[in-house]
Amino acid sequence: MKAIEWLGNSLKILDQTKLPMEIRYRNATTYEEVAEAIEKMEVRGAPAIGAAAAYGYALGAVQYSGEREGLQSYMEGVQARLAETRPTAVNLFWALRRMEDRLRELHGVIDLYEIRHALIQEAENIAEDDRRVNRMIGDYGNPIIPAEANILTHCNAGALATVEFGTALGVIRAAHQVGKKVHVYADETRPFLQGARLTTFELMNDNIPVTLIADNMAGYLMQQGKVDLVIVGADRIAANGDTANKIGTYSLAVLAHAHGIPFYVAAPTSTIDLKVAGGQDIPIEERNSKEMREVFGVPTAPVDVPVYNPAFDVTPAKLITGIITEKGIVSSPYSVNLLKMMVRS
Repeated sequence: MKAIEWLGNSLKILDQTKLPMEIRYRNATTYEEVAEAIEKMEVRGAPAIGAAAAYGYALGAVQYSGEREGLQSYMEGVQARLAETRPTAVNLFWALRRMEDRLRELHGVIDLYEIRHALIQEAENIAEDDRRVNRMIGDYGNPIIPAEANILTHCNAGALATVEFGTALGVIRAAHQVGKKVHVYADETRPFLQGARLTTFELMNDNIPVTLIADNMAGYLMQQGKVDLVIVGADRIAANGDTANKIGTYSLAVLAHAHGIPFYVAAPTSTIDLKVAGGQDIPIEERNSKEMREVFGVPTAPVDVPVYNPAFDVTPAKLITGIITEKGIVSSPYSVNLLKMMVRS
């Protein structure tokens, strides 16, 4: 099951807000529809958001019906609309910059058909790169998994959060595929329940043993010696290694540190933002208060209770054992080693 799929002139988007109860797709034919799908979290997960935005950008060019000289300013508007959808996930901005760079390379091309084709191809390249990168993350991460392991993960960093295979779940999949006996504890991940709805759904489909737990059970499991390591994804990694991920990740990192349990982050290098010095500079998205007062339309709190609903938190680098990328596993000091890896690439 794919989170997104290009159909030649439209983007097929799996509506993840309906999973696992219903499998429903949106067939986006405009960049505005893609932006709406990202905002509503029909497509979510940093790598998938980036790829979807790239296709949305290409759809913007397909929609354009004016003269060649007006294309640049029109596409700036397309890019701005897509960029405002999810402020924390840096892959969104990385993919849009890559599309913008490709359009700039075409400045001498007059034929709009040729330009549209080139932009669609660039979006396809971004998607294909994500497929390849995820497999490499799995290959590099596999050696850290013991032959038998209980792994705790938070939110969903699997195939549904990427173009294919996954980052944190990609590491788990790679270990499972070589015969390791892995068992996953999946946090429910309040308030949007990505762990309960999506991670368990993915792992069960792959016949990987999984147990769903409430977010506030993790410390007890660690105290009982039932967790061997923690692996999570990331939406943005600062130059010093501080990592933004789904709200609740920081709590897990603190608990893992207190219990001497390895805590790993799995993410492509496109998630690393060297322009951001530390976690304090990462913009944190705050979502609609309704997501806290109700669960998919069912009220769970007073309708007028004040709500604070940040979608992400930041885990300090000092709590992270290693960052698993497609170029290898990076360890402390992150401010030195992340820069070395990015420069080398």
